[in-house]
Amino acid sequence: MDLTRFFAEVDAQPWVDLQHAYGSAADVPDLLRALAGESAEAASEAISELYGSILHQGSVYGATARAVPYLARLAGAGYRTEDLLVLLGGIAEGGADDGDSDEAACRAAVVGQLPLILATVDAEDPGLRRAAVWAAAMTGAAEQVLPVLRLRGRTETDPLVRAELLGATAHLDPPGAAAEATGAIGADEPGEVRIAALLACVDGGLPWGPAHHGAMVSLLPANVLVEGRLDLERNEPLQYVVEALLLRDTAEDRDAAYTLLDAALRSAVPEARAEATWAAEAACLLSRSAPERLAVAVAALSADPTAVPEAYALLAKLGARSAPAVPVLARLAAGEGDPADRALEALVAVAPDRAAPLLARDLGRRPRALGAACGFLVGGTAGTSFPYDPALLDAIRTRLSAKDLGADETIRLALLLGVWGSRASAALPELRSALPGSPRVVPKALAAICPPEHREATAELLTAAARTGPVDGRLAAATAVRELTGDTGPLLVAVADRLTPGAPAVQEAARLAAELGPAALGLVPALRSALSDSEGGRNSPQLDADVEIASALWRITGDPEEAVPVLAGVLAEAEPTWLRWTLGRAARAAGRIGDAARPLVPALEGLLADRVQIPSAVLALRAIAPESLDGPRTAELLLDAAEQDDDAVTALEALVALGPAALTADHHRRLTTLAEQDLRVRASGVEPGIAPADERLREQAREAARRLT
Repeated sequence: MDLTRFFAEVDAQPWVDLQHAYGSAADVPDLLRALAGESAEAASEAISELYGSILHQGSVYGATARAVPYLARLAGAGYRTEDLLVLLGGIAEGGADDGDSDEAACRAAVVGQLPLILATVDAEDPGLRRAAVWAAAMTGAAEQVLPVLRLRGRTETDPLVRAELLGATAHLDPPGAAAEATGAIGADEPGEVRIAALLACVDGGLPWGPAHHGAMVSLLPANVLVEGRLDLERNEPLQYVVEALLLRDTAEDRDAAYTLLDAALRSAVPEARAEATWAAEAACLLSRSAPERLAVAVAALSADPTAVPEAYALLAKLGARSAPAVPVLARLAAGEGDPADRALEALVAVAPDRAAPLLARDLGRRPRALGAACGFLVGGTAGTSFPYDPALLDAIRTRLSAKDLGADETIRLALLLGVWGSRASAALPELRSALPGSPRVVPKALAAICPPEHREATAELLTAAARTGPVDGRLAAATAVRELTGDTGPLLVAVADRLTPGAPAVQEAARLAAELGPAALGLVPALRSALSDSEGGRNSPQLDADVEIASALWRITGDPEEAVPVLAGVLAEAEPTWLRWTLGRAARAAGRIGDAARPLVPALEGLLADRVQIPSAVLALRAIAPESLDGPRTAELLLDAAEQDDDAVTALEALVALGPAALTADHHRRLTTLAEQDLRVRASGVEPGIAPADERLREQAREAARRLT
């Protein structure tokens, strides 16, 4: 390779004008030079930087496609060939098959290098063969790639390359690969090949029979068998198989998945049990029947005290169904240090009544368990309250007076006290002392626990905090004064102080002004002045604040003349993808105004093209211009949104608002399915809240079905 001529071609490209993840791609030529240089360390750093810039977390850019031919030529010349083949495969994986996007250009660029990639499938080095097989498969060019891979498969003997070949053919031709893989799951094959064959069988849609079950169980723990694979999607084989079977959503496949998990959870091998608990946790997030179906196996697992620590997160997800593990958890939680804290964290979710006295015993050294008690537990008590316990109340009072008390711990202790309400009134002195350190959280807790005889003194303390305390806590203090005494004076002052254009608390201040209604008439000038400049580029926080200001102006004055134009400005923003929830808030605000918001109808109808916006837009249109909605068509749109978890809660609310006449027989069937299906509808978000949120959505769907019958 003539490097001088090569880099002359590289330098002739307009890299400065091309973009990657960090802006201009002017650094790409130097990175390519490092790849061809004598320093192995510099070449490794260049590979790492290319992954960060032209293939950033799987995303590709304009500069990526332009770099592909040069990366391929370096690979073909023997410079970091294996690394560059994998990079090319990653670029193809992040691409798209059609269109005029950067993604499509990148996929096409790698397809253009298939002659080089496919020639390497027969390389002498197994690592090169594996990299070439994977990269070729990621192009998606089945007609060009499959014949070469199948030809290589007839003579390949290296287990890891054979596994990569099976995975590649499964990617390009799932049914065909499944047929080929069926004969490779037997015990006479290497483990790496057998696990790849099992995954190919699943990908190809084959029924999961006794032979597949037996092979999978015999290969556990299986993660080690895929450590050398380039396919990161399948780096936890047991979890992958379980999820794939559950996603088929049939009774037979659910039985197969849970039978497999049951066997794995009962394994005598700790590493196999660990893989089983991870897979079972994933099942709980995917399947509504998982907690019940797993309870028996978890009970068996709990009989072995040594198996319990590796299953803490799973036990927490199952909650009360993990009752057989309570004695072991309690014994472990009574120990010392972080291991005891982790056990107690799980016990909070499984048996909070048993956990409370243990938490009280050593509260200052149980941060994880305290977080769990406050509802922060992964898979545990989110959405519920921790039971009141007198001993724990005493421990909290002691901690609030401790010199080593941190801000995070103060917040969590205040949250617990606030949930307990008047039963925690004994902690009033300590909580009052904690006010300066946590001015945003403590006021609400003070209002919640304060007994009648102390309301006046507590209100005086909070009034002072609302006037002269830390700025970021004044709204919270003033709100607590209103809750305690009904006095809105401090809140009016605090809201006015925060209604500064561009200030971070404008949205919160406007919301509180709206709650005050006509009593906040004096705030109208400040609300007007806090509106963002519609002539400049506005970000989401500014637009969210404008929506709240518009709502406040309407609720305070009852005059839509100012509010409607503000909402029109928000709805006219040109980037709905980045403003999805903001636009939904604007639509709901318009709906609250009602008929006077008719000028917004065209903009609201435009939101019906975006599934996330449909629920809010429908509610708004029904309140403003119900005649604009076609009942059955609107019901169809709302069910589409609900089934895809695009603001499903609002979608069901809007569906009920439409009334029974809007639903066809098929709509009723879909609504019933939404309520009774096994697969969770809510499958994204912060993990601790997924299952509880889905259960609430399920109950909402059942109630909607009942009301619409």
